[in-house]
Amino acid sequence: MVINRLDLPVIDDQNAFNARLWEEVCADPALAALEKRIETNRFGEIVMTPPPGFEHAERQSEIHYQLRTQLPEGKALTECPVSTADGVKAADVVWISTERLTRSLKGSLLAIAPEICVEVLSPANVRAQIDEKRHLYFDAGADEVWICDLSGHLHFFRKESPDQPVDASVVCSDFPKVLPG
Repeated sequence: MVINRLDLPVIDDQNAFNARLWEEVCADPALAALEKRIETNRFGEIVMTPPPGFEHAERQSEIHYQLRTQLPEGKALTECPVSTADGVKAADVVWISTERLTRSLKGSLLAIAPEICVEVLSPANVRAQIDEKRHLYFDAGADEVWICDLSGHLHFFRKESPDQPVDASVVCSDFPKVLPG
């Protein structure tokens, strides 16, 4: 017997698919008990990585503090789930305006990326992985993506030229180029 077609679901709306799957992931007590960072890919497969180390957490905390202090009219968040074309990604730190938050929040994830998405590098990261995440955040609507390298230096990217770093953030122009400590 020859089968001419596969009876598999087709993903018509990636955001809706991500939202449904993310609700299941968040509701799973076995996944909640794991000390791992959980994301998904575009097919709904779970991607787990070890939790970040102390230096990563310290940089993440400092970026969060600076954003919360310098941009009080929005929300600064850590480990924020963002729906992308390649599933749900957990941005290390984000800043989102109140207006965008109202439009973006779908259940327990953001269907539109925050204005600022920040990735704090860990020793295990590879360039292609971070480049891909940067593009995914821009494709999902981010205005800026910041990369904090292993020495605490910030690299700012804008949606107008996503592959070319700029000297400073436009959204948060007083943000330091190097984290203290």
